[in-house]
Amino acid sequence: LCSVPLQVLLYANGLYFIFYFLATLTMIVYKSQVFSYPEEFLAPDLTLLLVMAVLEALRLHLGSEGNLTEEEAPLGLSLAVTVGSVILSVYFLVWQTYVLKADVILNAVLLLTYGLVSVLKVMAIAAFIR
Repeated sequence: LCSVPLQVLLYANGLYFIFYFLATLTMIVYKSQVFSYPEEFLAPDLTLLLVMAVLEALRLHLGSEGNLTEEEAPLGLSLAVTVGSVILSVYFLVWQTYVLKADVILNAVLLLTYGLVSVLKVMAIAAFIR
């Protein structure tokens, strides 16, 4: 009953998040050097990026575990953690100090993958309950 498309998308999402994290970290450093980035906003932006990385690792682990063991609880928890990841992605898309076009593209792709994974998780949970 485990969902192969969900597992593949979780793996791809993990690889994309590594790229996303490194690109966002690089852009934050770039913006702090090139623009007049207020120093009181630099630490919170970096902290939120690290929190997002921890949430992402938890989300991917729970999602993969729940899918492979065909259990609803880890998939449901992963779905709940996705909400926090979406909020942080929207923060980096809209509310961070400086938003570059690259930020918009990176976060739009990330939000799209969150949506696809969430739909597949709901479908997998429905299949496991039957």
